[in-house]
Amino acid sequence: MADAAPARLGDPALRAAVVAGLSQRPRIIPARYFYDQRGSQLFEAITRLPEYYPTRTEIGILQEAAPAIARAVGPGRAVVEFGSGSSAKTPPLLRALESDLYIPVDISPAALAGAVAMLAEAAPGVAIHPVAADFLGDWEVPEESERHPLLGFFPGSTIGNMGPSAAVDLLRRFRARLGDDAMFLIGIDRRKDPAVLEAAYNDAAGVTAAFNLNLLARLAAEPGAEVEPDAFVHRAWWRDPPGRVEMHLEAVRPTVIALDGHRFALNAGETIHTENSHKYSAHEAEFLARASRWEPVAAWTDAREWFGLHLWRAAPDTLEP
Repeated sequence: MADAAPARLGDPALRAAVVAGLSQRPRIIPARYFYDQRGSQLFEAITRLPEYYPTRTEIGILQEAAPAIARAVGPGRAVVEFGSGSSAKTPPLLRALESDLYIPVDISPAALAGAVAMLAEAAPGVAIHPVAADFLGDWEVPEESERHPLLGFFPGSTIGNMGPSAAVDLLRRFRARLGDDAMFLIGIDRRKDPAVLEAAYNDAAGVTAAFNLNLLARLAAEPGAEVEPDAFVHRAWWRDPPGRVEMHLEAVRPTVIALDGHRFALNAGETIHTENSHKYSAHEAEFLARASRWEPVAAWTDAREWFGLHLWRAAPDTLEP
């Protein structure tokens, strides 16, 4: 008799994170688990929604400010993009800087392959050395960058998904990884009318709701998991303080999530916190830079001042009184 096929273990990191997150109060599931294949597709759809202003606003700033950014950055820098994804925002920057080396860092090999193919046409003459890695973890800048000073590029206001202390920790790690002569170009979403912010996370078409609920669909696909995705609805609102949009999954009836020997009973109205999106004023963004050992150089925004693109320089590592 043939041996039985081994049980499929699913995603151990997801399972451990769900058990830990649902065991605490308030209950949470980390936002990084949004991005399975379906989640990534839904997020790309979100960026095209009329209510979701950040992507098109940042692209507009990049296109308009590219010459000024190039003058402020100066010649000869290689561009290292963190969480590059499709690299859709990168071509105007590479062209303006006349960079000859681009290093996209992304956890998805498929996204990197697509970006390399796109940039071969959009930015001919640029050498591309992709790094398949989680930029939050340990990875090395390719040796090809050693003859270049570096410009870190972190668009999309991804920094807003972290709390201030975690954001400072990450920006300090970027500073250490890029080196003492590095510069850094980062997109940061700004504080604005809460009605505009809440609309961006509660679109009329329900795409953001589907994106949030897909987290439960992903969990339900795990071997042995028990979860009722239809027992939850999407919720998103602005909180000030702490100055962020929060996304939650709210139970509409009593329900149970069971995984790996753990059972979590949720009452109607109880929520699972899935994402934060912090917004920063221009002054708060400068404070964030200085707390992370970067020195603000310049900033560009749109006509409504809804989004900021900030250029920083590595601050010297000196003692302070």
